[in-house]
Amino acid sequence: MTDQNSSAVSRRSLLGAFAGITMVSAAPTYAGTFGYVKGAGNIRRIHLRSDRTGETVDTIYWIDGQYINPALKEINYFMRDWRENSVATMDKGLINVIAATHARLRTSEPFTLLSGYRTSRTNNMLRRRSRGVASKSYHVRAQASDVRLKSRSVSSIARAAVAGRNGGVGKYHRSGFVHVDSGPIRTWSS
Repeated sequence: MTDQNSSAVSRRSLLGAFAGITMVSAAPTYAGTFGYVKGAGNIRRIHLRSDRTGETVDTIYWIDGQYINPALKEINYFMRDWRENSVATMDKGLINVIAATHARLRTSEPFTLLSGYRTSRTNNMLRRRSRGVASKSYHVRAQASDVRLKSRSVSSIARAAVAGRNGGVGKYHRSGFVHVDSGPIRTWSS
């Protein structure tokens, strides 16, 4: 028998989170905020889709200062190396960067995930095919993703990511995507 008060996420928190979803999307954002979007409320949500696997993830993964482990597991699986069906524990900082960037763009369209976690073998294969793949990629560390939106330009997505002042942001105009990671703060364009 379990104690109702011992759960990490209470029923009240969950109900409040679901009721607050519309408030988060309407919350003010500030271009110069540090970390996650200030004023975004007490929940965090991530919404991604993959053209490669046909999967979508749309989940609240953080409520009242606590990560929701089943939601994180769902995100980890979604962001797996689909070529090898290999799952890694994605960096929570990266998940926050993706969610905050998406919130700043004020769109209900999910990010299309082109690449999340990569095994070393997948990364090496991609390096043989393209000069733009780093040998010590943050993808291999489960700290990077490549995303795009049909409704937003590469430049506007990159500006939203840079506004968070967290991690690396790379613009890939020819390929039509933005790289975001939870490594050191830096920017580049290809």
